[in-house]
Amino acid sequence: MKLKLFFRSLFYFRNIGVLAVASVLLFSIYDILPELIKGMPGILMLYAGVVTVYFGAVLQSMQSKKFQDNFLHKEKQKRIIKLDRMCNELASETKKHTNKAYYKKLCDVMEDKKEIINQFNKEEPDFLKEKTAEQALNLVLSYIKLLRNFCIRSRELGLQDVSPVMERITQNYRKLNFANDPKVYEDIKKIIEMDERIITRLKSEKLDLDRIDAKLDYIKSTVGMLKHQISSRLGSEEMLGQIESILNEAVALENVLEERHKKKQRN
Repeated sequence: MKLKLFFRSLFYFRNIGVLAVASVLLFSIYDILPELIKGMPGILMLYAGVVTVYFGAVLQSMQSKKFQDNFLHKEKQKRIIKLDRMCNELASETKKHTNKAYYKKLCDVMEDKKEIINQFNKEEPDFLKEKTAEQALNLVLSYIKLLRNFCIRSRELGLQDVSPVMERITQNYRKLNFANDPKVYEDIKKIIEMDERIITRLKSEKLDLDRIDAKLDYIKSTVGMLKHQISSRLGSEEMLGQIESILNEAVALENVLEERHKKKQRN
């Protein structure tokens, strides 16, 4: 960040102006320099003077609170513009994975996101408002990513027909009643255990999806709350800390779904 601040100060219009004025003033006294130092020594001395004045102005700008605040504001604007673009691109790709109900939820979140951007653009710079807007967009981005993986995994589970597995379990339980050979009995029992593990895993995944569905609704409601807080300037540092926790949890859930989807593709 300090390096960015330094480069921004180098090209700050005020400092460029100082450089121009210093160059004109210092080189205008070249003719009155003693003959002893005219020529290359005099030119080098004048260049050194210009550079000294210029970098003095640069360092002064870097230490100026007004310049720092302006720099942070512009960096935050760039970040918010980037997040907005990322949300739009990901939402466009995600909508093809949604059904009618989840597409409606996606549209609602994107509408809230649009209002957040509008509120951010039309008011004077404010640290808390900027931070709230940034966190809100981070939350929208996490919502879209989680929704995408949720819809993909839901569809994959919906396509898995467990009826053949249930039927196989029932048939093998019947076979156990007639298995007189201990080796055959143990083999059938192992087959039943493997099939039951499949059923248990699928039930567990469906319960996880139910919990993620509830989490999506919670994130969606939080985005709506942030929209109102930005417009009414009711945000707080404590609230931003809570948003950070929601973001971390959403990323963790997203990673779980992403890994399950990749595992499904490998199989």
